[in-house]
Amino acid sequence: MRRKIPALQTLLCFDAAARLGSLTRAAQALSLTQSAVSRQIAALESTLGLRLFERARHGVALTASGADYAARIARQLDALEQDTLDVMTGGAPDGDVHLACVPSFATQWLIPRLPDLAKLHPHLSVHIETRTRPFLFADTRFDAALYAGTPEQVQRWAGTRHDVLLPESVVAVCSPAVLGRRKSLKPSAMADMPLLQQSTRTDAWHHWFAAQGIAAPKALSGPRYELFSMASAAAAHGLGLALIPQLLIEPELARGALVLAHPAPLPESRNYYLVRPDASASQGVASNQFADWLLNRAHG
Repeated sequence: MRRKIPALQTLLCFDAAARLGSLTRAAQALSLTQSAVSRQIAALESTLGLRLFERARHGVALTASGADYAARIARQLDALEQDTLDVMTGGAPDGDVHLACVPSFATQWLIPRLPDLAKLHPHLSVHIETRTRPFLFADTRFDAALYAGTPEQVQRWAGTRHDVLLPESVVAVCSPAVLGRRKSLKPSAMADMPLLQQSTRTDAWHHWFAAQGIAAPKALSGPRYELFSMASAAAAHGLGLALIPQLLIEPELARGALVLAHPAPLPESRNYYLVRPDASASQGVASNQFADWLLNRAHG
């Protein structure tokens, strides 16, 4: 029986246009002409009987149906690419661990410790991709996730079990030049300084100043950065004050690139968690070995 699967080239054109929001940029990325990409997408819309894109001011925008299909197709293309890479590299699937992780925790805490894992389990290969929000494990190839959130947030993650790795203490930091000879800054003075924002925690400064009993009209204003690593770099270069989890900036604090602007942490109960599919889902040997090592490393 013939499968109802569009040609791979058609799906690649659709995926590129969906990601880039432009037929021209999609064509450039795929080394095709714009008309070729347009024909592929028109053929796909005809096959599906759906309108996938609508014209936008600076390109194209996905319709509701297009956005849903794009999300589904992206997962399948990612899986196909990974399967191909596994075969090309001769990877041993039994030793692979696919991990979703919040990016700054991966770069600042996890990766520097992976050499210890390699010594203990040299056969393991840990593949890391960025995820900042809960997802359905059944829709991905992930074995586990490292997630930052409140106890309430992680408990609402359906179909999973979780272990606390580390508590998160978020502190206000700045460049030593901003602090000068002072031991710390007064909250009232901080309220008038440039405040660097982290785009996934837009109310952090508001909560910090509220805990200090200070009115801060600019608490929601200031440059926004997607990653904590970006915000910490901006703070180290004197662009303003930043609220950063302390465990992510231990090297910067140790060498004096960053200093505490004030000793009071952000009054929130947040942790870093190891999240896995619930106990009813089978876990491979490699995944269990990684989880055991990670929990011992975090709690040791």
